[in-house]
Amino acid sequence: MSVTADQAVDQSILLRDDSDGITTLTLNRPAQYNALSGEMLDELQHALDAIDQDESVRVVVIAANGKAFCPGHDLKEMRSSEEREFHQALFAKCSKMMLTINQLRQPVIARVNGIATAAGCQLVANCDLAVAAEEARFAVSGINVGLFCSTPAVPLSRNMGRKQALHMLLTGDFISAQTAQSYGLVNEVVPAAELEQATVALARKIIAKSAHAIALGKDMFYRQLGMDLSEAYAYAAERMACNMDSHDAREGIDAFIEKRKPEWQGK
Repeated sequence: MSVTADQAVDQSILLRDDSDGITTLTLNRPAQYNALSGEMLDELQHALDAIDQDESVRVVVIAANGKAFCPGHDLKEMRSSEEREFHQALFAKCSKMMLTINQLRQPVIARVNGIATAAGCQLVANCDLAVAAEEARFAVSGINVGLFCSTPAVPLSRNMGRKQALHMLLTGDFISAQTAQSYGLVNEVVPAAELEQATVALARKIIAKSAHAIALGKDMFYRQLGMDLSEAYAYAAERMACNMDSHDAREGIDAFIEKRKPEWQGK
């Protein structure tokens, strides 16, 4: 039986949809609960690299098909080799993809349905923002199979309190979407039926702002996290001064004074 072009696309392990400045990347391995195989990581990296060069994209959403968001790495693939070099390459590939999310000009929102565990929880924590369905659950459960979730610990420790992060990492316990919100892991929790609508609403709020200011601000935010307080203030002050030199800052302030909507450059 012949396969149509649409059917071929649907069989891809990562789907891309572009609509009004929002690009949605959908993990599409529902039978494997969207595990992050090496191939999936390659597809995500390729898609993110393309988005970085695409000025029509204002916000990126990472979503998933099926009952789960992502359970982390593909454990069968991880056990397919006992060579350290194999595992080093796999985790380096994952870390590069995670860093690319942070380095994108566009904000990235995780749209979380079902479970997000281990590197799947890392993916949620690593995204700039996250909206979760009420039924979503989160864990860094590697410890249950004798593997401390070291790479997930990196964004977790930067999203929530130290004791909260370590409790998850040391016990492997699941937490609810509501607890994840109280910990700072997700921004918003909504009924499953409203998940897509709530994510789009958040994306549109961001799209309404200056693309220049958003890109500058996201870059500044992540850079200053690694600085001491005085260095961070000096860097932030310089970024503010550069921002003030932009068309959008001048236009935005003038529009506020004149009580009108701003006309951002490039929109």
